[in-house]
Amino acid sequence: MSPRAVNARTRLLESARDVIRAKGFSATSVDDLCKTAGVTKGAFFHHFKSKEELGVAAADFWSETTAALFAGASYHQPDDPYDRLIAYLEFRKDLLAGDLPDYTCLVGTMAQEVYDSAPAIRDACHASISGHAMTLVPDIRAAMKARGVSGFTPESLALHTQAVLQGAFILAKSGNSVSFAQDSVDHLIRYVSMLLSQPGEERK
Repeated sequence: MSPRAVNARTRLLESARDVIRAKGFSATSVDDLCKTAGVTKGAFFHHFKSKEELGVAAADFWSETTAALFAGASYHQPDDPYDRLIAYLEFRKDLLAGDLPDYTCLVGTMAQEVYDSAPAIRDACHASISGHAMTLVPDIRAAMKARGVSGFTPESLALHTQAVLQGAFILAKSGNSVSFAQDSVDHLIRYVSMLLSQPGEERK
């Protein structure tokens, strides 16, 4: 694939990331994507057979680019795994800046719309969300062990953090204010702090 073709494909994926977060998947047309990317419709169908195929590729692109962001983030620096987990949640709160489309989640947005109508996109979105959640498991497991906390699995808590974050994005959209999302993350930080602050107690 030529550098020019690669560039066109990347621009389409970046266009999908931005336009779908602003308008939603269903309301985004191929023409919208091409216009924002600055490519022809022919270029779109050269790279993607359909908008659904583009949706799957956009979910994968989102996973790749956000993975790089999180891998290089400062929340990995604390020595204590509990401190790293809290720093991660604080980092997520710090990302709540700018306009709504700037900080909401592409895969969360698509999953809400197409979970039944486009299974391939749904599965790609689930892989993205759950895959990111699993990056938190080693720190959660270590924090639980260090504090003698049991009664739930590290995986379930990791997924719960993402459930709260995705819900926070929905509240921000419905309330048209980032403050709803910020408050939700603050509550999540309090919850995780309380959950891991009392060693030796079984939790159901």
